[in-house]
Amino acid sequence: MEYSIEKSLEILKQTPKTLNSFLSNLSDEWIFCTEGDNTWSAFDIVGHLIHGEKTDWIPRMNIILSHSENKTFQPYDRFAQFENSKGKHLKQLLNEFSDLRHKNIEYLKSLAITEAQLNLKGKHPELGEVTLKELLACWVAHDLGHIAQIARVMAKQYKNEVGPWVEYLPILTK
Repeated sequence: MEYSIEKSLEILKQTPKTLNSFLSNLSDEWIFCTEGDNTWSAFDIVGHLIHGEKTDWIPRMNIILSHSENKTFQPYDRFAQFENSKGKHLKQLLNEFSDLRHKNIEYLKSLAITEAQLNLKGKHPELGEVTLKELLACWVAHDLGHIAQIARVMAKQYKNEVGPWVEYLPILTK
């Protein structure tokens, strides 16, 4: 599929609803379970998505679209959620994510980005030159990757409970 803002918005709009539907009213055992040491829970992932809404997608898009000669992105702190989410409940995080995503989508739509602008470049501190199109496509893939991660983390909680069916459930072995 070739990138389009319209198709991207289909996913970006659904992510908060998907997470809210998937995670609301679950016990802490589901919300805070992980795959082991140094892995993330659903709670951690929602916090990470919030941090991205604040410091990644839109700020980096603005750098690319700016008239500044310096198009270098600030490094992204992939672990900021651990401090930022302290003392919060999952419902708070889901609401915050939903609010931020709604504002970011409205802002993105208000820019009426052209095909030419999608080819403008910024500089990622590790990856080098990236286009706006690549950044925006990454936003979508990032959402989908973390939705899949949440499902995998939760499914693995029953890995030892499914008995011989484990061989038919690749989510439990990857």
